[in-house]
Amino acid sequence: MISMQTTTARPKRLERQARRATHGLLSLTHPNKELFHRKRALLRGAVPAGFPSPADDYVEQRINLDEHLIQHRESTFFMRVAGDSMRGLGIFDEDLLVVDRALTAVHGCVVIAVLDGEFTVKQLLHTPSGKVLRAAHPNYLDQHIKPEQDFSIWGVVSWNIHKI
Repeated sequence: MISMQTTTARPKRLERQARRATHGLLSLTHPNKELFHRKRALLRGAVPAGFPSPADDYVEQRINLDEHLIQHRESTFFMRVAGDSMRGLGIFDEDLLVVDRALTAVHGCVVIAVLDGEFTVKQLLHTPSGKVLRAAHPNYLDQHIKPEQDFSIWGVVSWNIHKI
């Protein structure tokens, strides 16, 4: 059941929100547009993925994506994905990968490998018969690394960024 407020007086909660918005905080109900356009905002609290509930919609702090996505600044690179061989792991064509060359590639991690002079993004597996590069798509076969092949791990994928 939805109830409608028929009086013109604003509830105390809205008045508090309006006062807070004027003190430099970003509010979704009373936006300080200048603050919003100058800085990226991290809203306080998690966004519920289930039933919507009233939320405290004020900025808690500024967020620096480098602090969250990059562990080793000097050895981290961004690479654009071309193709669909990794879509089973949620990596899609034109996604942006955060690749850290300082991380050690372990069994099961997603890597940027160089195989016979070509870059590829695949899941690295260590098997009794040797290293395997596995795609996350049924149309692509596993690539068993042979001793005569030129093979190296260029970096480990630490994050995948894609537009939804």
